[in-house]
Amino acid sequence: MFQVNRSYLRSMYYTAGIVILTMGIALTIQSKLGASPFDALLVGLYRTYGLTIGSWEIVVGFSMIIVNSIAEKRRPEFIALLTSFLTGVGIDFWVHSFKGWIEPETVMAQYLCLLLGLVILSLGIAVNLQADFAPNPFDRMMLVLRKLTGLNVSYSRAIISIVLVLIAGFYGGAIGVGTLIIAILSGVVIHYFMGYINGLDGWLSRKLPTYHNQ
Repeated sequence: MFQVNRSYLRSMYYTAGIVILTMGIALTIQSKLGASPFDALLVGLYRTYGLTIGSWEIVVGFSMIIVNSIAEKRRPEFIALLTSFLTGVGIDFWVHSFKGWIEPETVMAQYLCLLLGLVILSLGIAVNLQADFAPNPFDRMMLVLRKLTGLNVSYSRAIISIVLVLIAGFYGGAIGVGTLIIAILSGVVIHYFMGYINGLDGWLSRKLPTYHNQ
């Protein structure tokens, strides 16, 4: 009987998650109401220095990997750079694809675009988390700060987000009401989708004959 390696399923979650996540990020950027703190910084760097938003995803991600390694006094997790690279490529692809046909002009259209982007990016994160490998540099920095300060995850994430917003503001990033909406609602939506993704994973595990590498 044909057997599906568990790592193949994880790769599927990882790839699909990044595709969905980057589509959501691009929609929030296109909404013109503000992106997440991290993505707002990427837009600001793009507006200030050129290159592309996706290129700055890779550059900032690499910088975070180095900072994390210094803070933890350990070797850099260069596998995390894979996540930044694929995310950067995905953002550029979707932003380029949406130009010309997703350009909301009215306030209602902008909010619809923002909320749709929020839902899609949250779904992508939930799917990606199911893969459980190649950590996102931002999430790793959150865990590093928690380890160094003793703060919980929520406070650690909030501190990093505030710093990112301040830097994004300095570079003229995509900060707006959408940034606040994403910061407040994304965790709730991600948690909601994770329940369904866990259920889907359980269903696939039962339906597909799987094996684990030793």
